[in-house]
Amino acid sequence: MQNVIDRRWRRAVPCALALATGLGIANPGWADSPDAASVPVAGTDALRTAGDIVVTARQRPEPAQSVPAALSVVDGAWLDRSLAVNTQALTTLVPALTYSSANPRNTAFTIRGLGSSVVAVSQANDGLEPGVGFYVDGVYHARPATAAFDFADVERVEVLRGPQGTLFGKNTTAGAIAITSRLPSFTPAASEEVSVGERRLVQAKAMATGPLIDGVLAYRLSGLLTRRDGVIHNVRTGADQNSVDNQALRGQLLFTPSASVQLRVVADYARFGGDCCTQVYLRVGTSLRSPARQYAALAAAAHYQPPSTNPYDRLTDIDAGLGVNTNEGGVAATLDWHLGGATLTSISAWRFWNWDAANDRDYTGLPIQTTQHIPSRQDQVSQELRLASDGQRALSYVAGLYYFRQVITGHPISIYGPYGAPWLLGTTTSNGTAIPTNLLDGYGQGGDTRFAVNSYAAFAEANWTIVPRLTLTGGLRQTWEDKQGSYNTSVFGGPQVTNAALIAAQLSVLRPQAYGASTRDSSLSGRANLAWQVSDTVMAYGGYSQGFKSGGINMSGLPLDSANQPVLATAVIRPERNITWEGGIKSQWWDRHLLLNLAAYRTTVRDFQATVVDSSQTVALRGYLSNIPRVRVQGVEADAALHWGGLVLTAGLAYADGRYTDYPKGPCPLEVQTAATTACNLTGKALTGLSRWSETLGVDYRLPMARGEWVLHSDTAWRSSYNGDPSLSRYTWIDGYALTNASLAWRSRRDGGPGVELGVFARNLFKANYIQNLTIQAGNSGLILGTPSDPRTLGVTFRAWQ
Repeated sequence: MQNVIDRRWRRAVPCALALATGLGIANPGWADSPDAASVPVAGTDALRTAGDIVVTARQRPEPAQSVPAALSVVDGAWLDRSLAVNTQALTTLVPALTYSSANPRNTAFTIRGLGSSVVAVSQANDGLEPGVGFYVDGVYHARPATAAFDFADVERVEVLRGPQGTLFGKNTTAGAIAITSRLPSFTPAASEEVSVGERRLVQAKAMATGPLIDGVLAYRLSGLLTRRDGVIHNVRTGADQNSVDNQALRGQLLFTPSASVQLRVVADYARFGGDCCTQVYLRVGTSLRSPARQYAALAAAAHYQPPSTNPYDRLTDIDAGLGVNTNEGGVAATLDWHLGGATLTSISAWRFWNWDAANDRDYTGLPIQTTQHIPSRQDQVSQELRLASDGQRALSYVAGLYYFRQVITGHPISIYGPYGAPWLLGTTTSNGTAIPTNLLDGYGQGGDTRFAVNSYAAFAEANWTIVPRLTLTGGLRQTWEDKQGSYNTSVFGGPQVTNAALIAAQLSVLRPQAYGASTRDSSLSGRANLAWQVSDTVMAYGGYSQGFKSGGINMSGLPLDSANQPVLATAVIRPERNITWEGGIKSQWWDRHLLLNLAAYRTTVRDFQATVVDSSQTVALRGYLSNIPRVRVQGVEADAALHWGGLVLTAGLAYADGRYTDYPKGPCPLEVQTAATTACNLTGKALTGLSRWSETLGVDYRLPMARGEWVLHSDTAWRSSYNGDPSLSRYTWIDGYALTNASLAWRSRRDGGPGVELGVFARNLFKANYIQNLTIQAGNSGLILGTPSDPRTLGVTFRAWQ
């Protein structure tokens, strides 16, 4: 295995250098691109010196401080300085944003605690629509899994909090993440970056841009490569698991045949690979079930001990195959046509997402489950047509039409091993029939799933300046959606048995299911907002918005009734409706060098859509979609930024109180489960996955010297403790943590000119140990697994600009 790792390391560095050289150094005489900012700027609504970060949150360029809504903006230069290349890294810069991923398929992100459900490996469901919209260059990405991919050559990221829909193509109830990549330039430019660090980390980024036809056609080509050895050591195989092997490539063409017409065509491809993803022993909880069916007795009977009971030893002994191989890509064309007083925009896109991975679902060195994976394919097409007024006027508007279609096909596969029966079933059935130890050996399930969505929408928003400094905003959206799903699985393998009790025992673990379902929704949503420009540097606003998320279809199998039969009534879940009240103040002081923003909000959600686990199952945990009758989140957020000379300080603080205000039939915590447990009342309990407090702090300091400058950067994210599982068990509590990243570099270029930079960096500078997410082991034994934080990584970075 060591030889294999060494070969990967020897390949990684040349590949990284080749990527940098091939995209940039071929034209060393090029000037610096005008859209490649030389000053790292970031933070929630952070501005350079006088509020000059321009956003398109309302589909028109305007200063972030002019937008009467809570939003966070992270500039591309700050992302580069933070070595942040994916959504997970973005959460260290935006306190209201939370990202959780047991593996790329099982990915969830939330804003203010709302969005996708907390994820474990059993909980991904193709029929659940995300509550947080993820956009790249105006194109909606339907599957949360695509947010796990690395992104390259980013101009800025905008995180919009609260319901969106009167301005965006796809309706979202919790907010939106909008990534804008840098445009092609008619001024030739190039840049290269290579970072090398511990655990054979290699990350390379490169960009080249310039004219193909002067003033008419320009190109931009950018790429990224990240490789790193695993951070969890497998004592059984000697492999280091949870490794990273990612690549991303983006090509663009910008066509400007006249001053009024601009066409941008983007093609991209990204791959996420590696020996990933597993978890480690975190703790053991006890239930009220028979002691013989709980982890302590089961492990003792198997003479099994985990390699470590300290998750931060980062040791595992899993015995099943592990690996992830997923990719995505697509093509998009954006046409902007200035008509004189208004701009017509058309965004046409096709995207795909392929997924395949192998997991050891029991997370032990025992052959309980030998295979689990769900090869999947998603295709989506979208068309948005939007008309927006230009310039400043008493009445401005945006109106549009949107069409979206996606099809997801999957082939779930699950196979149990020779120790499956002793661990999951025990020695006898309920009627006393002896269970052969090999009853589940080779017993598996396979099948086919298909989920299709057609979505149509018309939306409009207008801003009316009633009197100078007082503006009323109103927007409406009408959405029509049609969803269809089919699920068909069968069982195979295992020893042939004729005894009815043994057949029932096998079926209690895996059983064939076949069903089809459909749902059709039509809904009107919208928002109203009043903004008062108190002075040139202070604005107050208040507003009301209503979001809507159409019904979903369970695409991971249905829960079972008392007769061990699927409950067909649970195939479809109801739409989710969201109402948000929000007010805030945006202000700038000290000649616009200091920015202070405050926002307060209250959100209530009816029929909140979430993935829950059927805790009544004593054998296998089954995750399925369900509606939670009512959820409420309220809180206060504060953002600040100080720009003084070469110093940039940014800070964000968020307080959130999330509650299940009506949840009489929720999943039961492990500690109260018995063999007859069906549901528990979670009304009044805290919302899963939401920290009461979270904050971010960023520092960027440039010290000019005679021949260049020193650049110091640091960013810290802290969040308080929270519960990591929908059952809200005391055993699934995740402690709070603080994560700090830092870098120090010498840069020969100043004021955006050509030059080079050499620096050192540290990820997780202070060796913080924390749990990123957790999972309850299949079999409901009480074993709790967790994904530990990555250990500290030190390295060096070289950058060059031409």
